[in-house]
Formats: sequence, structure tokens, C-alpha cells
Amino acid sequence: MHAEWGTVFAHLPDLGCERSWEAVWKARPPARITCVECQHPMYAKTSRSGLRFFAHAPHAPDCEIARQGESEAHHLLKLELASAARDAGAHAELEVRAPDGSWRAHVLATDPGGGWAMALEAQLAPITAADITARTEKMREHDVASIWFSDRPRPPWLGTVPSVRLEQPEGAGHLTVAEGLVKFTGRGWNAVPASLTQLLTWAFTHRIVTHTPRTALRYPQRPLATVWTAPQYITAETDHLEDEERERRVREARLAALQREKENKREKIRARNKVTRAKALAEATAAEQAARTQLPGRLWQVARVFRLGVDQALAKLADEHDVSATVGFSTGDPRYAGGVPLVDEHGVPAAVFDPDPGRVRGEAFLLLAGLLLIFPRKANQRRFENASNIKKKHRPIDGYRTEYVETPVTGAARAGGGRSCTCATPRLVAKIHNAEYPAEPSEQMGPATALFRAQCRACGGKYEKAWRRTGSTPTSQTSCPET
Repeated sequence: MHAEWGTVFAHLPDLGCERSWEAVWKARPPARITCVECQHPMYAKTSRSGLRFFAHAPHAPDCEIARQGESEAHHLLKLELASAARDAGAHAELEVRAPDGSWRAHVLATDPGGGWAMALEAQLAPITAADITARTEKMREHDVASIWFSDRPRPPWLGTVPSVRLEQPEGAGHLTVAEGLVKFTGRGWNAVPASLTQLLTWAFTHRIVTHTPRTALRYPQRPLATVWTAPQYITAETDHLEDEERERRVREARLAALQREKENKREKIRARNKVTRAKALAEATAAEQAARTQLPGRLWQVARVFRLGVDQALAKLADEHDVSATVGFSTGDPRYAGGVPLVDEHGVPAAVFDPDPGRVRGEAFLLLAGLLLIFPRKANQRRFENASNIKKKHRPIDGYRTEYVETPVTGAARAGGGRSCTCATPRLVAKIHNAEYPAEPSEQMGPATALFRAQCRACGGKYEKAWRRTGSTPTSQTSCPET
């Protein structure tokens, strides 16, 4: 304030009182200007870029403006805002207090016709999102909109309220918008280059408004909750989202139709499978009934007594599936793929124990595809499933039903450590009835290989490939348990 001229504005050419800058800057005697808040003397200064401003003389009292600890950078930013507001056609005043004193605007830009008022806030000091929101709401209660500005690299509150980050490119004589002003192009938001004066011109004339983006911001800075943009870009975003929603519905409808078509095909396959599996089960049941007219064969006896894991499989059927089963008399029938049939009290196959994946074909595939397959260990189950995944032709449309039991490890298995033979020239023996018989590698699996295991004397490992017995005289004999 000047005692005679009234309010003095550094950013106006005539200082707002029909005086020149020279009347206050380096004038002799000094111009009698004082702070509007504390009436302490002030003096005119000029920044390196030529901006004009007033500063408190030394030993200023503890007035509200002095308490702000306002730096020169902060003061210069306020002057830049005031100058840009004036260039944008608005009337601008610095440090305008609310009628009730609840807030103070750094720069209050008003419509010369009295239609609107907007506070331009220069915020360089740290502030919380809650505090800056509360200050914005206080101004809004008095019908004063606000825009918050900073020229710091990453103000944490940016986008919490209507705000813009400014920067001054090297060699440029004015501030430009770095973040906060965007436009919608195609499928996302991109930054818009503009000067501070252009931004304020658009904001004062309502050519840009605040908006919460619903799609991604593409420019390299972080996403902002609130941006400035033109209304037509908000409409473009809405149209884009509606187009995306229509495309999503069409895509989902197409996928649903394809899924229904696929499921219909699968249902037809299941219907055909039901017939073929029922036929395969009826034939297997008939074969079991025929086998029961005779005394149990040797393969049945061997499987019942010496096939490790059969007892656990029978217990699993009883405990978990409520099926009382026994080893089928038709053990050795090729339709079980080297596995042991477990039949219920009526002689109907209920499960197959440890089938060989290399022998699943023809009738064996049709039967095993509809039965529960139980394996002595998880490794055997995984081996069978991996083999069926490789041979797609012998894999049911819904996969096999497989389970496994924990079979105790025998002394022989412990001796071999559970490893497989990898010898180039294996020395094989077949362990049958606690006796060892001579054996050798073979091109095809024989009937005994489905029930017994061969072992390599050279390395002590199990021989997993095809083999055959070469003699009927044991190479060594141990006592055989009574049966």
C-alpha cells in the first residue's frame, strides 16, 4: 500500500495507480510503500528474468505474510501467475483474503465483468493431500475455484486437486505446462504442450475443465487423479469406452458361442463314449464270468500275493469308494493293459491296478477310459498320465480317472534305491516267487513282464524297458512263503 496512491501492484504496467515502475524502484527518496498486512515498509525488487516484485524491509514483524517464510522463488511464481492471468484477460490481485478471513489467495483472478473468480495458488513448500484439499474446499464454499501450481519436479499432491506442474524450458522466456493438461487421442491420454497464459485463457473461458481419467495417461509422467482437458476429449473418452464395452460384449458372445459349440461336440463324443465304454465293460464282465468257471490261474495267484500295492488298492476302493472288490480271475487279459482287474462282488470290473501305458490300445483303451485306474505310487501315476498326454489318440476327452496308493518299499527296492537301470549292456534277472530267473532285454513285453520286475545285477537298478525270461530254472532260490 502507498499512503497516497493506494494499492500498488508490481505486475501491472502502471502499478494499478497510474505510476511507473521507476516511481518505486531505486527511487530517491524511497517510495513510502508498506505491507497490507503488517504495515511494515517494503521495497521494489527485480528478478534475474526481469520480474518485478515487492519484498519486506529487514526486521519485518510476525505478520501472516512474513510467517509464510516466502522464498524468492515462491514470490516470483506468484508474479508469473499474476502476469499470465492479466495477459489472459483477467484482473489479478495478490494476497487477497476471504471476507471472513478463512483463506487467502496467492493470486485472485477475476472476470472484469464480475462473472467468476479463480484463485491461482503457488505451492512450492511441502503440503499434505488432506491440507491442500481442505484449502480448496474452503475457497469453493465462497464460489471461488482454484488451480494449484508448482514448478518442482514431482509434487506429491499433483492431481489431488485441480493442479498443474510448470517448467521453464531452457532458453524460453515464459513458463510452460509440464503435467496436468491432456487430450484424448485414440485410446489414451497424451500431454498437451501449452504456455501458462494459454492454460489460463482456456480455464477462464471454460474451454478446459477438470476431469478424472478413466483410461491410461500415456505421457511418461505418473498417472494423475485429476487433469485439465477440453470437454470434447471427455466425450471422446466416453465414446471410446462405450466402443470397448460393445466390443467386449461381442467378443464374449462369440467366445460363449464357440464354447457352447465345443461343449456340444464334447457331449456328442461323451454320448458315443458312453455306449462304447458300456460295451467294453460288458465284454470285460463276460470275460470275468467265464474265467470264474475255472480254477484261478497262475497269474491271478501271483498278482494276488506278489503284486505290491494290490492290497492297498483294494482297501482304497472299500474306504473311499465303498466298493468291496477282489482281484479278478481274468488277470492277464490284454484288455487290462498289463494291469490287474479289481472286480466287485458281482464280477464287474471296478478298477484296474497299475496298467502299463505302453499297452493301452484297442479294447484296453475303450475299457480303461471308463474305469478308475489305481497306481502303486505317485510316480507310476505321473508316468501313465504323461504317456497319455503324449499319445493324444489314447487319451479320453475328459482324461483318465487316476489315483495312487502309498506302497511300502520292499528290501529289494531299497537295495536298488528306486533308481532305473541305465547300463549299455544290462545283466538282467527276473524275480519271481522269491527266486531269480535269467532274463534279457526284448523287443516286446511278454505276459510275465506285466506282473514281475526285472533287475540289473550290474547296477542294482530296475529295468524299465521290455524284457523276457530266458530260462525256467532259478539262478538262486530262497524260501517261498506258503499260500
